Amino acid sequence: MKIVHVAEAFASGIAVFIHSLVDNMKEDQHIIIHGDRPHVMPADEVKRTFRMPNVSFMRWPSAVRNISPLKDLKAAGALYKMLKEIKNIDVVHLHSSKAGFLGRVVCRFLGIQTVIYTPNGAPFLIGKTALSNRIFKILEKTGSLFGGTVVCCSQSEWQAYTDLNIPAVKINNGIKQVQPKATITANDDFTVVTSGRIADQKNPSLFNAIARYFEEWSDISFVWVGDGDARAQLTASNIQVTGWLPQPEAKTLIQRADVYLSTARFEGLSFAGLEALHLEKPMLLTDCIGNRDMARSSNGDLFRGEGDAIIKLLRYFNNRLMLPVMGRHSARLCAQEFNINNTYHQYRRLYKSNNI
Repeated sequence: MKIVHVAEAFASGIAVFIHSLVDNMKEDQHIIIHGDRPHVMPADEVKRTFRMPNVSFMRWPSAVRNISPLKDLKAAGALYKMLKEIKNIDVVHLHSSKAGFLGRVVCRFLGIQTVIYTPNGAPFLIGKTALSNRIFKILEKTGSLFGGTVVCCSQSEWQAYTDLNIPAVKINNGIKQVQPKATITANDDFTVVTSGRIADQKNPSLFNAIARYFEEWSDISFVWVGDGDARAQLTASNIQVTGWLPQPEAKTLIQRADVYLSTARFEGLSFAGLEALHLEKPMLLTDCIGNRDMARSSNGDLFRGEGDAIIKLLRYFNNRLMLPVMGRHSARLCAQEFNINNTYHQYRRLYKSNNI
């Protein structure tokens, strides 16, 4: 099959998601039409991670993240021309809300029938105001009128679309299930870790507030694996910011920690969180879309607000013997529900079923 991926936000989790599909569909041809987010990671750097012979790229320079009628009209025109130039397209797979809206409109005008849209984070739940969320709801409902299949990456995201009366199917994000090569000895101190870009979406100010409560506790420390433009918000003296690390080093730091903490305001279904599950970490996560799917009573907790998170961390700290048991439940949950083999097989079946 010839699969065209369209991603305005070609960085971070969306790039990881597309990479996993391309890597596991080696018999198919993949063309990635992409925008650029240089403040996150330049597109050229992202492309260097795609070393497969079955993938090629087309730059979509006019695509921007924020709503801008003139720029969006220009982006739609550019996308129309690029898709029209590609012969014998079997599937157009749209990634994120901007690509999802413009792509469905363009595909309708071009008569492309097989269109898949994966939001990777319900946009109508992530606005900073009620008005912006209402606008995104209208846009998502309008976009659905132009056809295509909405594919949610988690149960909670699927529920959000269903509640909005937008038809959708669910295919969980997944990661490779690889047995760790060696047992990593945990630190003597109690370590709380998170991983990802330091940006408003991840709410670093909340992470900082939680850590600051424990500043006088010499045996409790916090680690943020990653970097980003909101790094200045992490001011507590007990937070170590590692910057971006090679994947093996990042995994080692996470594996040595006692608890994985996510303070995200919203998620689709975080790949960093899935890696923490796989690495047998107890999970303490904000109660938001995406995070809700990674915490069960057996492997962690959801929290609402700084105080709730602190109370639950104190419970973990005072009952450290239960953490390895919780971690094993995390790994079991990851293997059962978030296995990349299941993810790409389901997408391939969906691609084929829409081409019959």
